[in-house]
Amino acid sequence: METAHNEYKQGFIDFVNSLNNLRTEVATVLAQQLETVSFKKGEAILEQGSVCRYVYFINNGLVKTGFESKDRTFIMRFFAEGAMFTVLDSYLSRQASAYQIQALENTVVTRISRTALDDLRARFHSMETFFSKLLATASVNMMWRIGEILEEQASVRYANFIKENPDLVQRISLGDLAAYLGITQVSLSRIRAGR
Repeated sequence: METAHNEYKQGFIDFVNSLNNLRTEVATVLAQQLETVSFKKGEAILEQGSVCRYVYFINNGLVKTGFESKDRTFIMRFFAEGAMFTVLDSYLSRQASAYQIQALENTVVTRISRTALDDLRARFHSMETFFSKLLATASVNMMWRIGEILEEQASVRYANFIKENPDLVQRISLGDLAAYLGITQVSLSRIRAGR
């Protein structure tokens, strides 16, 4: 099992290196701060109303971030293998999250706590640079997502999702896809039928 955990940690480190190359000694210190955790399908990785204290990397599986109110469910994003994510506003502000993170499949993540990452950022410029690039990427993705919801017709959002995530379509429920697109399942069925 230790070998698998080391491979999982390496996936996290490889992602960091894709944004900013780490010296070997920095990667070694980072690896010591990483923790690998498994979640069963349907399990909450972060409960709505809790503070998000981690940055996560998905080794295996699929998760969704979103929120539920008494009258509707809204899904902000899906994250699959090779993605790094957090609930950014809660993580940065240390305030309760309006969003939840839920495993849609049995999922293995490697994570680092905010405390550990803050320490590494203070000690190593390369980790600060990595975090800055991660924040920039997350901000661009969030602005794109908000723009998509505000401007695009549901049929265009659906076509874009299929084009950009062909491998996810078979892995998520129609209910979750409709919630991501901001429409009802009935409307999604009509779009899929070409009506």
